[in-house]
Amino acid sequence: MTVGAIAARFKAVELTLFEKLRLLNWPFVAIVILIGLVGYGMLYSAAGGSHEPWAWRHSVRFAVGLVLMLAIALTDIRIWFRWAYAIYGIALLGLIAVEIAGQISMGAQRWINLGLFQLQPSEVMKIALVLALARYFHGTYLEDVARPAQLIAPLAIVLVPTGLVLKQPDLGTSVMLLAGGGALLFVAGVRWWKFAVVIGGVLGALPILWHQLHDYQKQRVMTFLDPERDPLGAGYHIIQSKIALGSGGLWGKGFLEGTQSQLSFLPEKQTDFVFTMLAEEAGLVGALGLLCLFLVLTAYGLAFALRARSQFGRLLAMGATLTFFLYVAINIAMVTGLIPVVGVPLPLISYGGTAMMTVLIGFGLMLSVDIHRDVAIPRFPVDSRH
Repeated sequence: MTVGAIAARFKAVELTLFEKLRLLNWPFVAIVILIGLVGYGMLYSAAGGSHEPWAWRHSVRFAVGLVLMLAIALTDIRIWFRWAYAIYGIALLGLIAVEIAGQISMGAQRWINLGLFQLQPSEVMKIALVLALARYFHGTYLEDVARPAQLIAPLAIVLVPTGLVLKQPDLGTSVMLLAGGGALLFVAGVRWWKFAVVIGGVLGALPILWHQLHDYQKQRVMTFLDPERDPLGAGYHIIQSKIALGSGGLWGKGFLEGTQSQLSFLPEKQTDFVFTMLAEEAGLVGALGLLCLFLVLTAYGLAFALRARSQFGRLLAMGATLTFFLYVAINIAMVTGLIPVVGVPLPLISYGGTAMMTVLIGFGLMLSVDIHRDVAIPRFPVDSRH
């Protein structure tokens, strides 16, 4: 195929702003707004029926994030392709900056003080990692992925930031980076037996990894195995969480009527354990309703990925969807006692700025993939294989 034919094949698909707005998946946007409103209501309830100190700030951050999400959605996907590695590099520099001059809070060094706000680079890395891996595997074929040497670069892309985040220490985010990166490697075509080898190696190294954990991380694991061993100390969080989940019953106790949350038995009710407060006040029906909304967003993300024409678009939408799914799955499993408490917030519900922006940026990239689904991106400047 000649260079001219290749150029014609991958001719830019230019969309006007009106066309992009028409192609924007508005039901997806509506569900995002609905979940954000649920988050506002829960934070209002967490403060005992007050907009301060959490609900009002949540609404401002959500409004800013929503505008950012729409701006990202309307941005040509080829721009994200072009800047993928640069964004990853900036996020990596942010993690290094945390090591040098990060702000310590609650025993962990995870934030950079930028004056107007505090930035958590590990949250930014969740999206940057997806961009970098999608860009890398866009330029490879299945026969390339089968070669072990071809996996050195993507493994480094995943393991370097994971190691930096684990050192902060932030076990929850490092698990998300590792799981999200591994899932994207699998989607890109890496054979399952290679994952089996890695998992086997990790299991064999568990005694060594155990000794590398901080004391509070070991305590979380022991509490997970037996919360009743220290009911007024390390096991208090998860015990109160289970009480709140069960006390809500089928229909809940009513808005602002939850005893565990309103009487302050439930700790961290505005952040990691906000789902248990919702389950107590809205019951099983309300909790399942919220999970259904999360499931619909996940289904939309998978659909965006499947109908994207470019490999970069498919992997980007899939990676952003997996990141969102991991947020939800880890948080729900954590507050219900299925896994140790690792400090992962519930998307758009928990109080927190950087995590919310990460999720909304991911949604923006998913929407951008869908809007520009017919935009073809060549794997190489001149693809000599076709």
